[in-house]
Amino acid sequence: MDNYSRMKELVDLLNKYASLYYEQDAPVVSDAEYDALYDELRRLEESEGYSLKNSPTHRVGGAPQKKFEQSKHLLRLYSLDKCQSIDEFYEWCARTEKVVSPLPTLTAEYKFDGLTLNLLYDNGKLVQATTRGDGVTGEIVTAQVRTISKLPREIEYKGKIEIQGEGILRLSNFNKYNLTAAEPLKNARNGVAGAIRNLNPAVTAERNISFFAYNVGYSDKTFETQKDIRDFLIKQGFETEGEFALVSTREEIEEYINRAEEMRSGLDYLIDGLVFKVNNLAYRDELGYTEKFPKWAIAYKFKADEMTTVLNDVVWQVSRSAKLNPLAVLEPVDIGGVTVKKATLNNYGDILRKNVKIGDRVFIRRSNDVIPEIMGVAETYDHSKQVEKPAVCPACGAPVKEVGAFLYCTGEHCAPQVISALDHFASKDAMDIEGFSEKTAEQFYNEIGLRTLVDLMNLKPEDMFGLEGFGDKKISNLIGSIEKSKKTTADRFLYALGVDGIGKKTAKDLIKRFRTLKTLAEATEDELASVDGIGGILAKNIADYFNDESNKKLVADLLESGIVLEEKEEIDGALKGLKFVLTGSLPTLKRGEATLLIEQNGGEVASSVSKTVDIVLAGEDAGSKLQKAEKLGIKIISEEEFLSMIGK
Repeated sequence: MDNYSRMKELVDLLNKYASLYYEQDAPVVSDAEYDALYDELRRLEESEGYSLKNSPTHRVGGAPQKKFEQSKHLLRLYSLDKCQSIDEFYEWCARTEKVVSPLPTLTAEYKFDGLTLNLLYDNGKLVQATTRGDGVTGEIVTAQVRTISKLPREIEYKGKIEIQGEGILRLSNFNKYNLTAAEPLKNARNGVAGAIRNLNPAVTAERNISFFAYNVGYSDKTFETQKDIRDFLIKQGFETEGEFALVSTREEIEEYINRAEEMRSGLDYLIDGLVFKVNNLAYRDELGYTEKFPKWAIAYKFKADEMTTVLNDVVWQVSRSAKLNPLAVLEPVDIGGVTVKKATLNNYGDILRKNVKIGDRVFIRRSNDVIPEIMGVAETYDHSKQVEKPAVCPACGAPVKEVGAFLYCTGEHCAPQVISALDHFASKDAMDIEGFSEKTAEQFYNEIGLRTLVDLMNLKPEDMFGLEGFGDKKISNLIGSIEKSKKTTADRFLYALGVDGIGKKTAKDLIKRFRTLKTLAEATEDELASVDGIGGILAKNIADYFNDESNKKLVADLLESGIVLEEKEEIDGALKGLKFVLTGSLPTLKRGEATLLIEQNGGEVASSVSKTVDIVLAGEDAGSKLQKAEKLGIKIISEEEFLSMIGK
């Protein structure tokens, strides 16, 4: 295919994808796939020296939808040029230095993955909200935007001003919405776009949208720097979520990038990169604009964490809790440099809600080392077929029962369940039985009939005589390790039981709150839900576990086997009764060290800021947690003040 034909093909394809994305909120490819095609087109245009009339390289966003009234922005909204490597970023820096030398101070902030909104305030009141549209004209979505609960309806500043920012669907709200939605959202970005562009504001309100302000467009107020703009936005009451920083050296730039990439997976909203801008607005005037981008800003894109591929099959695996978990077999696809061949579909209910069929092209999201997840269907085809619900367990053949969204094996001693439960129970963070592994569990299951956790704790040397690989010394060591493990803590034992939803941290939090396993087992759902980080679903799950007669017997039999739970004495230290949140980089203490010091002195560490938090320990580059603490009036201290509190 010659270059002209390929350019025409790319233009048609990209315009189709852009229309689906911007105008219909129905994307069929990931951002990374779109960007790859766009970059190919741009390279061809540069090499040929021309572009086609309808090329998307000339366009910002998408055309406004006719179902909405339209309005011209007082000041044009531009898109952002992008780079995908540190070398490309420094090339942009070099181009900037040719105009403004040396490289001026830059602002660094998150690039949110949502829907760009432009809010017009006049005489302090919100009078109009529009989408970006094509950058010149947007859709009027004032009624929809007014459903955003934390958005200021009135601000202190009384002049005419346009506030630009991103409509965001927090992941916690996205997940909550999808639990009950008749038609689940494909991703959080699509969710917010569909909400804002829905003609019925009540539908918008259901999704609980947030708005993060990051810029001022038109204004009769003058600013000198981007930092001044951000400070102004905060003063007016806007949310400005994200880690904002001023950077001027390579070390500061790369430290910011690395920190953002580390924090990305723990955020409650999607970001797909970072935005760097020249801080000084006078310098921006010198640098100017291209047809599409400001020359004084650039988006640093992260490696893709979402792509599309074909679902080839679904296989069912049995967990230690007897759940049948669907595992998607995919057409291999590269996501962020990793070849992905499998993904989770969570449960049978998830398959039904997402209406996923074998043969469909689906959206895949990967976050760090967590198994990728199918988010939704990009395209379905005539040849696609329904995922069959298994009637029997694929491992043991026992009947399957359906409970809510989940399928369970009813077999009493199903091999995958037993082996997984034994392996988890003996693991280092649980009972810590040295020398016992998943391979050992499988061997004992098959050759000596080990079936329960109680069987493991009551294991005798003669049970292992004659087993391959088990000589006298190995047998003696394993028996010794089992006996040693019987003296443990309540939180380790709780974690070892493998209660669905209870990880190491949750187990510690529960025992810290209820002190003993007995008190925990007798707790009500409301009492359990009062523990930080435990919602209603998990609270019910825990209560149901300890109310189940077979589980009561299991716990009693394990304790009867000789397990002794050490009771930790309550620490009566200088921080007793105080709940802390840590944010930012402390001068001398690492996060883990500060946490340990708090706990050693009787305090408690929470992961997020709420009204129940007493103190926020803040370091350099503290972000949204610090802002929230300030709004709630929570005491904020430095490392020096903290050390003084504990006498160091």
